[in-house]
Amino acid sequence: MNKKNDNKCCHMTSIGGQAVIEGVMMRGPKKIATAVRKSNGEIITDIKDVNSFVARYKLNKIPILRGVLSFIESMVTGVKCLMFSADQVDLEDDSSMEPSRFEKWLDRKFGNKVKDIAIYFAVVVALCFSIGLFMILPTLLAGFFSVIIKNRIALNLIEGAIKLTLFLVYLWAVSKMEDIRRVFQYHGAEHKTIAAYEAGEELTVENVKKHTRLHPRCGTSFLLIVMIISILMFSVFSWDNALLRIVYRLLLLPVVAGVSYEIIKFAGKHPTGVVGFLTKPGLWLQKLTTNEPDDSQIEVAIVSMLAVIPESKEEDKW
Repeated sequence: MNKKNDNKCCHMTSIGGQAVIEGVMMRGPKKIATAVRKSNGEIITDIKDVNSFVARYKLNKIPILRGVLSFIESMVTGVKCLMFSADQVDLEDDSSMEPSRFEKWLDRKFGNKVKDIAIYFAVVVALCFSIGLFMILPTLLAGFFSVIIKNRIALNLIEGAIKLTLFLVYLWAVSKMEDIRRVFQYHGAEHKTIAAYEAGEELTVENVKKHTRLHPRCGTSFLLIVMIISILMFSVFSWDNALLRIVYRLLLLPVVAGVSYEIIKFAGKHPTGVVGFLTKPGLWLQKLTTNEPDDSQIEVAIVSMLAVIPESKEEDKW
């Protein structure tokens, strides 16, 4: 497991990851690996080739559009890896349980396609929940103030404050859940492992432990940037009609996501100076979504990382 990182100098990597149930997923230029620790201590790893629609059709060369499509693609990949990790836990805890009538009906009706349907359904539900809670609800609540406040900028600031408050309260509440706290430890292990790799160090538990659990390319930072960009972009629209406000926001959501992706991409390449200062809020927010991992969790992250490291630095372009 103590494979050395051949890149001796510090460099930014294209490798990113995600915490899953009792494990870590890492995505490299060519491979996606999900490592999960079972209750008996064994680490099981699922390794697949990257099959990116965005890269296949060279859409990753088109700014903004690549961000929208990459976001959707990463959500689908993330849910697949999450389901794999859940399966490993379920295989141990529920192996003796009989499938329910509904599960049997789904199996008869859709066969091997059941899991794919569940994955895309989960992505749609997650998107609808996020849009409803962090976009539609804030604009509806801020609309009540339009009776006494006519200034468009003031109303948008109120909407932005409501949006950020809901987001922070949601993250804080989720971080207090015991099961999620453990996932957030794996999230910290993922960040530390990537940081050690970027520093050109050998991927050992001791080396990884000393690195920060905060990383500028984290999804948490991306979501915060989405919030800020949406506040700025939506400030140009009128508050005369609530339905039109919601429609404008839904139509511009892909643009917001695409612009936010470009900002995160730029910040990943230039993590110091003015850009580094501007990314600080996103890093502070990660203190809610990451926890310090233990040695066993770092070991899982290292196993996942080693499976996706490219053979040459040329392949690892961000």
